[in-house]
Formats: sequence, C-alpha cells, structure tokens
Amino acid sequence: MASASTPAVAALVRAKIAHTLHPYQHDPRSTAFGDEVVQALALDARRVFKTLVAQVDGSLTVGIVPVAAHLNLKALASAVGGKKGAMAPVAEAERSSGYVAGGISPLGQRKALTTVIDASALGFETVFVSAGKRGLQVELRPADLITLTSARSAAIAAFD
Repeated sequence: MASASTPAVAALVRAKIAHTLHPYQHDPRSTAFGDEVVQALALDARRVFKTLVAQVDGSLTVGIVPVAAHLNLKALASAVGGKKGAMAPVAEAERSSGYVAGGISPLGQRKALTTVIDASALGFETVFVSAGKRGLQVELRPADLITLTSARSAAIAAFD
C-alpha cells in the first residue's frame, strides 16, 4: 500500500507494531477533521483520538485526546510539570510535526516532543489516530501508541 506510506506508517512498520490502516474519503471543504473521521468510518468519538500541539511554558507539547472531548490545557501543563498551556499556532504545529493540520499524527513526527495521551485511551483495546495525512487513520493498541511516542498517560481531556 505505497499510497499510504507516511512517516507515521513507516514508524509503525519499523517498530513491528501491529496496526490497521483505515482510509476514508476526506472532504477538502471539511475543517472538523475529527468529526469527519468519526462519521466516515462510523466510529465512537471517544475511541478516535486527535493529536493537538500545544505550548507548555513555551515548549511544544503534544496532547492526544478523544474527538468527543477538548484538550484541558491546564491539565496538560500539570501532566508535564508545567504551569501554563496554550494551543500552538497551526503553522508551528505543522512545521514541528512535518504534517498538515487535520493530518497530524502523534507517530513519526519530525521532532520528538513530550507527549501526553488522555487516560481514557487505556479503556479501549484499540484506538484510532491520524496516520499522517487527511483521509487516513491508523488503529493500534493504546500501549503501543504510548511506547512508540514515549508518552505518559494522564487525564487531559475535558468532556462536555
């Protein structure tokens, strides 16, 4: 599946991590990327995780939270021993990760950043994250995601 080759997929293959790719038709007019995945693949929005790049005390940090939730910036900062969190500018997130917004994967990023995944991921056998481009998700075990990203797990999601 050469068309699915992204740095994220390459990282999974290199690490011999079991995973399943889930392509879907991305609508170029869509800006609600997570909601689009949930609808296109008919998935539970608590099991599909979005990768968000934030700044904690000036350092870029990755927060991975369910599509059904928002990133609690204060909780993210606390999880990494920081004081203040804010969303990183999109251009900065794209430059650091090597991916475009809506396709930012926690895997295979250009720069390895401190990463925190919401603890709710541990309640699922598998979760879905971007495989590195819009229109492609990867399903894998939360433990493998944590291992490959050197992430820590904490309650960083705010459910409405």
